Amino acid sequence: MAQSGSTPRSQSEQPAGKPRPQSGKAPGARTGGTARSTTRKTQSTRKTQSSAPPGPRRAVVVGGNRIPFARAGGAYAHISNRDMLTAALDGLAARHGLAGERVGQVAAGAVLKHSKDFNLTREALLGSALAHDTPAYDVQMACATGMETVVGLANKIRLGQLESGIAGGVDSASDAPIVVSEPLRRALLDLSRARSVGAKLAAAARIRPTHLAPSAPTTGEPRTGLSMGEHQALTTAAWGISREAQDEIALRSHQRLAAAYDAGFFDDLMTPFRGLTADANLRRDTSMEKLAALPPVFGKRLDTPATMTAGNSTPLSDGASTVLLASDEWAAERGLRPLAAIVDAESAAVDFVHGKEGLLMAPVYAVPRLLARNGLTLADFDVVEIHEAFAATIATTLAAWQDEEFCRERLGLDGPLGSIDVDRINMTGSSVAVGHPFAATGGRIVATAAAQLARRGSGRALVSVCAAGGLGYTMILEAA
Repeated sequence: MAQSGSTPRSQSEQPAGKPRPQSGKAPGARTGGTARSTTRKTQSTRKTQSSAPPGPRRAVVVGGNRIPFARAGGAYAHISNRDMLTAALDGLAARHGLAGERVGQVAAGAVLKHSKDFNLTREALLGSALAHDTPAYDVQMACATGMETVVGLANKIRLGQLESGIAGGVDSASDAPIVVSEPLRRALLDLSRARSVGAKLAAAARIRPTHLAPSAPTTGEPRTGLSMGEHQALTTAAWGISREAQDEIALRSHQRLAAAYDAGFFDDLMTPFRGLTADANLRRDTSMEKLAALPPVFGKRLDTPATMTAGNSTPLSDGASTVLLASDEWAAERGLRPLAAIVDAESAAVDFVHGKEGLLMAPVYAVPRLLARNGLTLADFDVVEIHEAFAATIATTLAAWQDEEFCRERLGLDGPLGSIDVDRINMTGSSVAVGHPFAATGGRIVATAAAQLARRGSGRALVSVCAAGGLGYTMILEAA
């Protein structure tokens, strides 16, 4: 799977976007949501690689697991990133019969992370039911962290470096790292290095009462000082997105998430945790009237109309997600039926610092490149998952792809990229209703898209995730 066109291809690789022949599954292979009862073996006891690295092959999504997402300060207020990620890993291991087994690698990460959690993923694994000789490491790409972990492990599987892997992400807005102020930090460091009494006194004398106030993380962009919501407010106004259009997207997200729960869609994708059995942000009783009554919270200090509210924006959230990836052979050996195959991915970035583009518009640029490389159009997708950082993010993304001038001048296309029927977008709800623990969102969306394809039994899915720093990540999956 190529990411941004950087993955080497061998002559034996099939054209991008075309499904590769699938290895034979074990007779009566079960779905990824059924645990095995056979004797567990470590990966080291099985044949995993030939002496020569094989050519690119399929990397498949076998399953996913997450804990219900909570609102910041809610059910997980005193739960650490490590504990949440461990819970997500344990649920995945239990569902797929992996307790005591070594998988190829585990890659995960967090955006809000304490300095003590420098080895967060490895520590979470050591507390899980997986074999402790499983390698694990951290990744961070803002809100696209989960996507990057999926792509990195999938590429290794396709190249034959791994037979299996677990991708994931976790974040706690409740347990955010609070540090001392920068002047106090520098004074304390100088004090610790001082050798003479005079030097120690000089360092201590620099400390002022105002320096004792702690410094908490913010959602502001370091280069602009604007929050993500304020950046989106600028983009929302530039594209003329109405308050009503945003509220309609938000309402649809809640309604579809509720319907998905009622249909049992998440039964094989979620493990209850600390008293939660469903996402705490879900509002089954919300309505256009209730959403319309909420006051704007973003863009009030900008010279643009303020239309973004708590109801059509994602809340600060806590949660963790995981995705089990493998080769067809690894899955077949365990009687696990893949949900979907990862075809290709593309990342992008935009210059929001100098006002050349909106902070959350990078996926708008990534998707056309991804589609062109695979010879596809927006009409070729049965499932479309677009991260709802804000309801307005969905609206501006779709508006940009339908705007002929934008597509010609910014995307270099001959005309509009196209439109997408809303019935194919976020069919089981998305971040406005689910919540958005930053690094956990990518894994949630990939597992959701794969599960939808598995239920359909055919088709393609397009995944799009915007991220802080002007970043974006997109991916194509096909039904396995």
